[in-house]
Amino acid sequence: MDFSPSSRAADLTAAVREFIATRIAPVESQIHADIARRRLAGEDSWAVDPRVTELQAAARAEGLWNLFLPAGHEGPYAERYGTRGGAGLTNSDYAPVAEEMGRSFLAPLVFNCNAPDTGNMEVLLKYGSAEQKDRWLDPLLAGEIRSAFLMTEPEVASSDASTMAATARISGDEVVLDGHKWWSTGVGHPDCRVGIFMGVTDPDAHRYLRHSMVLVPMDAPGVSVERMLTAQGMFDEPLGHGEVRLDGVRLPVSNIIAGPGRAAEIAQGRLGPGRVHHCMRLIGLAELALDLACRRASERVAFGKPIVNLGGNRERLAEARIAIDQARLLVHHAAWKLDTEGQAAVEVSAIKAAVPRMAQQVIDMAMQLHGGAGMSDDFPLAGAYATARALRLADGPDEVHLGVVARALLAPYRDAAAARTTAEESR
Repeated sequence: MDFSPSSRAADLTAAVREFIATRIAPVESQIHADIARRRLAGEDSWAVDPRVTELQAAARAEGLWNLFLPAGHEGPYAERYGTRGGAGLTNSDYAPVAEEMGRSFLAPLVFNCNAPDTGNMEVLLKYGSAEQKDRWLDPLLAGEIRSAFLMTEPEVASSDASTMAATARISGDEVVLDGHKWWSTGVGHPDCRVGIFMGVTDPDAHRYLRHSMVLVPMDAPGVSVERMLTAQGMFDEPLGHGEVRLDGVRLPVSNIIAGPGRAAEIAQGRLGPGRVHHCMRLIGLAELALDLACRRASERVAFGKPIVNLGGNRERLAEARIAIDQARLLVHHAAWKLDTEGQAAVEVSAIKAAVPRMAQQVIDMAMQLHGGAGMSDDFPLAGAYATARALRLADGPDEVHLGVVARALLAPYRDAAAARTTAEESR
């Protein structure tokens, strides 16, 4: 396993780092402050800031656009990468690029590499029909529209898809959607035009063949965004997380992605790379927190000493350095496994359980070293903590992913025990 990036990936990582440092960082804190000011003043805090639009145009002009687009796609849509961006990176090569983006809250949106749009675009690339790609994929790749993913429900434990109450019933040449969704990231953006909805089509089918994914225009009759949710007090404008109700939404059957009953298959194809992206961005966020912690501990004096020399803080910083490096290697291994074998369910579950917890601990340590300032919006640590904590639930809670790892770990022991039992019974 050689985790050194290709020359193309190294160049892109350096270019992304430079763009963030010179173009995004100088205005990011003011953009966030302006959003908060508009919210407090009762003004529209969800409007697209023109500075973000300018940054997106600059990123696209410099070729730093849709960098998440995976390598290996063939056919007519591969030819569009030249105009829509994309570097054809492997998961391993995209990992350091995503890490750099994770050091900024705005960067993924500026480079058109933000969730849930990335996952939705990959779904359309891999599973979408020509009609679906023409209508939705092209404008998403161009950054002309935004999208949402409508899966989680408030009334059931959404970590178990078999409990899903939302339905996608086929009626003649239409599919009828009914359901109550929440934590639908992206619905707050004024350019959100389409959502991917997951619902039960055939409740009597095998548990992995019951559900369908359907493309839903957000202005379709029967679709309503009931409210925007806060994540630990933060709205995360301009994307946000919304509560959405669908009441008798009637759409053409052609809006079903890949055909009825294939949602579980699509979800696994979507979530694997997406979880790697999340984890690499979180490592970048943890690096940002550690950098801020080291600066604060070195510059702030208490009891006659820099606080880095008080109360075991040097050891805490060293432990954070080690934890980040361990997590990075674990993620690179999962990305390598995806690239070389096409699937890495256990490895991806391992990073999804490990990395958010690591990031949460590192950010918490940085907040502690900042004292009261760490709890405020004067530093990005409170928002970073909320992000890391939320990702212990998003795309599957810790417990589900630990269960996947445990099942793989214990399988040979279970099989050996079963073989012994069979042998004893046959005597």
